[in-house]
Amino acid sequence: MDIHQELKELSKFLSDYSTSLMAVGVQTSRIVRNTSRIAESYGFYLDMTIFQKTIIMTLRDSDNSHSYSTVNKIKPQGLNFAINSKLSTLSWEAYDEHIPLEELKARYNEIVSKPRESKWLVLFLVACANAAFCRLFQGDLASMGIVFVATLGGFFVRQYLMERHWNHLAIFIISSFVASLIGSTGYLFHWGNTPDMALGTSVLYLIPGVPLINSIMDIIDGHVLAGTSRLINACLLIICIAMGLSITLLITGISTL
Repeated sequence: MDIHQELKELSKFLSDYSTSLMAVGVQTSRIVRNTSRIAESYGFYLDMTIFQKTIIMTLRDSDNSHSYSTVNKIKPQGLNFAINSKLSTLSWEAYDEHIPLEELKARYNEIVSKPRESKWLVLFLVACANAAFCRLFQGDLASMGIVFVATLGGFFVRQYLMERHWNHLAIFIISSFVASLIGSTGYLFHWGNTPDMALGTSVLYLIPGVPLINSIMDIIDGHVLAGTSRLINACLLIICIAMGLSITLLITGISTL
């Protein structure tokens, strides 16, 4: 194969590979290492610039006589640690086994096309996890039940609106409002002895923990631009959660002070 064609084919694959990693919530330094590892397995070197919504990369040979650049947008996708792990493993398989590019593409497509877990199973498990958070903060059984139902309602609304491609900031405000409104029933109907825990933990499932962690790790690793953009986005989501909770407090007249 002509070196220009080889650079073109590999660049397109690496562009899709790196944007998939970014979409499922991988930290920037890991994206660079995994993608560069695959490039090196084919005898090329890679330079990348990663933004919040776009990845720019240049693939070149050892003496810089031939190169190919690509720009690819990051498609919106939810966090997925299974895909994260399998794509990272794929980079090592390419490096250790020197897999032909066509076979590597086939393995990649098999990974990213695998159906996600049932949304109903995820909904149930998230509700259980949030109820466990309530118990962790000394909530009683009544408060745990309230948080379970509140999380079911809020997370279902989030899934519904995400399927219809609503703005993610609006989704967080509405989901926080729905969950906190249900969570406030402990105060309104005097259910249980820890209504404050029910209200406070009803929105914990929305906290953007992974983006916050990735943003700090990116900044520490020297990817300041990507880390800062992730941090700003995470802070906006937290503000949206607070807005939804504030709307509930205004409507119900509850004062937690």
